Amino acid sequence: MTKTRHRAPLVGLLVGHAVSLTGNMLTLIALPLYVLAETGSPAATGLTGAVAAVPMVLGGALGGVLVDRIGYRRASVLADVVSGLTVAAVPLLDVTVGLPFWALLGLVFASGLLDTPGQTARNALLPEAATAAGVPLERAVGWYEASERGARLIGAPVAGLLVATLGALPVLALDAATFAVSALVVTVLVPRSLRPAPPTDPAGGGYWRDFAAGVRFLTREPLLRAVVLLVLVTNFLDATKSNVLLPVVADRELGGATAFGLLVGAMGGGALAGSLLFSAVGHRLPRRATLVTAFALAGAPPFWALAAAPPLPWIVAVFATSGFAAGAINPLLGAVELERVPAHLRARVFGVIGAGCWAGIPLGALAAGVAADRFGTTPVLLTVGCCYLLVVLTPLLGGPWRTMNRPITPTRPAPTPTPVT
Repeated sequence: MTKTRHRAPLVGLLVGHAVSLTGNMLTLIALPLYVLAETGSPAATGLTGAVAAVPMVLGGALGGVLVDRIGYRRASVLADVVSGLTVAAVPLLDVTVGLPFWALLGLVFASGLLDTPGQTARNALLPEAATAAGVPLERAVGWYEASERGARLIGAPVAGLLVATLGALPVLALDAATFAVSALVVTVLVPRSLRPAPPTDPAGGGYWRDFAAGVRFLTREPLLRAVVLLVLVTNFLDATKSNVLLPVVADRELGGATAFGLLVGAMGGGALAGSLLFSAVGHRLPRRATLVTAFALAGAPPFWALAAAPPLPWIVAVFATSGFAAGAINPLLGAVELERVPAHLRARVFGVIGAGCWAGIPLGALAAGVAADRFGTTPVLLTVGCCYLLVVLTPLLGGPWRTMNRPITPTRPAPTPTPVT
């Protein structure tokens, strides 16, 4: 009974995270198809993707300090409750008084504003939950990353099938229910007493002083700055695919929602397998070479496969293979963060890192919508794929990337893989 009780917080975080992100996958599939069906415009779809991504940046950058202040458990539950209510308002308004496009954009923005702080809060609780369960932190981080990949594997194909059979609005209502489940799981299984030890040097300042402390820490870490810059650019490029190009190609050339969900799920399934494998053998691999190889296989091939337009099973195979390679990226970059971020700065530093990494997503979604309208999807897919490959080779140039392979000294553990679309 005692072991079960001690493992409950870790189980609660993993299950709550998986359920919440499964709901996010439902929205990722349903929302662009809903907008595309209502407007018929890739540009409008791209604008919706951009509006959905902006609060990820703002919430990540500004919400970390609030998460540190109000408590990780409470922040996780509050974020799920608010996000669930705003998502539920979309189908509710559509079937009652109507939902103009501007109102949809407002709800999409509000829904995402607390979603990122909620994820940051669960990330920040992971070391204490792992300690209580007697699980090595690296293994807990691997499980956490695997739960995220598993959510993508399950949520995307299910969402595609549900949208194809029921329509987008019922799927959005189901997403609202997943937020409620996530909040309930964390409330029941994660005790209030689970929190980091208080810092030996508390900030004692106001909100902006605490926020500045997180920014200062990041700016003084050359390797972390390089990581944020690289992932900022790759997320910009990934957003062109996930928010615009993939749903448009799936809708117009591959059969619609089912194909869309299948491709996202294939990449998620491959990433799940890759994350699990990396958690077992990753500590034996050279970090920089592994990162570049994983990014090169994960980034450009899906763009080129969509541009080449082979039969759907071939595209699924490419997405699954790329996902497998992508499974190493977040755990690897998470290990880099584990070496550097002190416990009392977790939420605010991770929030700033996340905001920097996600800042390119709104621009990528918006630019892809405009470019696809003007030039068509195939030229954009080919161009973005080539740019992706060139960008992810830059760690081979050296600089701060050389410090990736120094021995790990886990004196100040803290989780959270850097977000990659």
